[in-house]
Amino acid sequence: MDMKINSSEQLSPWLNGSTWPPIRSSSIGMSCFTMTFGAISNLTALCILARSRIRFRRQSKAPFLLLTVALLAADLGGHVIPGAFALYLHMDQQYKLQAQKPTTFCQVFGASMVFFGICPLLFGGAMAVERCVAITQPFFHAAVITVTHVRRVVFFLSSLALILAVLPFFAIGTYATQFPGTWCFLPIHQPQSTPDTYLALAFSCLGLTALTLSLLCNILSGVALLQARIKPRSTNTKSTGRCTRRPSSASTSSSFCTLDIEMMAQLAVLTVVSCVCWSPFLAHILVMQINQSPRPSDNDQYGFTLLSLRLASWNQILDPWIYILLRRAVLFRVCCFYTQRPLETANSSYADERRQTFSLQ
Repeated sequence: MDMKINSSEQLSPWLNGSTWPPIRSSSIGMSCFTMTFGAISNLTALCILARSRIRFRRQSKAPFLLLTVALLAADLGGHVIPGAFALYLHMDQQYKLQAQKPTTFCQVFGASMVFFGICPLLFGGAMAVERCVAITQPFFHAAVITVTHVRRVVFFLSSLALILAVLPFFAIGTYATQFPGTWCFLPIHQPQSTPDTYLALAFSCLGLTALTLSLLCNILSGVALLQARIKPRSTNTKSTGRCTRRPSSASTSSSFCTLDIEMMAQLAVLTVVSCVCWSPFLAHILVMQINQSPRPSDNDQYGFTLLSLRLASWNQILDPWIYILLRRAVLFRVCCFYTQRPLETANSSYADERRQTFSLQ
């Protein structure tokens, strides 16, 4: 198939007949910091996952592990590839003078923004669905959901994001240079062509659907875990009797439950962080595409778009740290630290009282 690159790159109205705004050195430094810190964070989380793969594989949690690896890999790519493009636009002063020219650079940059933007949201939704099925329908999950099926899901979601990203290469929509000239994305402001509107709506609706699905699945999983924790005492007594007769099965069941709670805590915080970081950007795109009545250019709109994009980029930085900090080993150390502190305080106060008593005598 002959791939046709759409060279009719559109510019935002604030660019027509004007020069690019100056870029401060602090902005360049912040871009370097976020790209480096995000890449190091995701690489650290991937190394921890590689070390803990035996524990997940032994306890049949490999599907969740595979989805977590896909999420962190997408976050890593989202920092390195679009970050390198953004740094190029920051550093190359000649490019800003030639911004009025059609270029394929903005097309590739915009495609990477769309692909690495939507992939983590889709993988997060798949993780929520996998945990919901594992907790609410454990026998179905054990019999049907395998690593092979999860690999197919990862391939399908990646292909869906890739198709959405490369459609402008086939003259279906365009990518536009966005304020302040340091990133490229689908046209957001002002009425555009019908394919541009549909692509922006598809990106926004797909991301919001993934976030909504993650929230619903996490709520169902949380309710199921709560119901399992507040069973009648008779059931707990029977299970305790069985556990005394078979201690090995009791320890295995306890470890399964602990790992389920650990993964649910990670997934719940991941979903909350994704909603907080991505909702403003996705909702802004949706509102701008629905309300396309002609209106004068407003710098506040462009500023809010840039601010919401920066907020969304922090999601890829926070994702690996959520997994790093919300691990069982870290939580156990934190709990032990806070439970030992009251005991140490009580012992020290008791020792002080004893010293005072002896001194009075």
